[in-house]
Amino acid sequence: MEKEIILSKKAPAAVGPYSPALKVGNLIFASGQIPIDPKTGEMKEGEIESKTRMVLENLKAVLEPYSISLENVVKTIIFLKDMNNFTRVNKVYGEYFKEKFPARSCVEVSR
Repeated sequence: MEKEIILSKKAPAAVGPYSPALKVGNLIFASGQIPIDPKTGEMKEGEIESKTRMVLENLKAVLEPYSISLENVVKTIIFLKDMNNFTRVNKVYGEYFKEKFPARSCVEVSR
């Protein structure tokens, strides 16, 4: 099966040896996103809400070259340093994903 690398000038560059997204057949597989500002290459500072928005905007930018919207996303995984931020992240997430929500996992991680 052929893999096609998807690159977007509006999304941050990969920070390691991986593809931001791949097209395989009629499916798109997006790599995880972190709150990097694609204009500066710097990590987004501030509250969890602004970081969450940056992550979701980056995901939109990764999918954009194939005219895919967040409505087409079927699974997300959220990694939080502090599960106490779940409600705040969830509120922003709800601004981006409407009805027919993707399946989702959310886990707390440490550094």
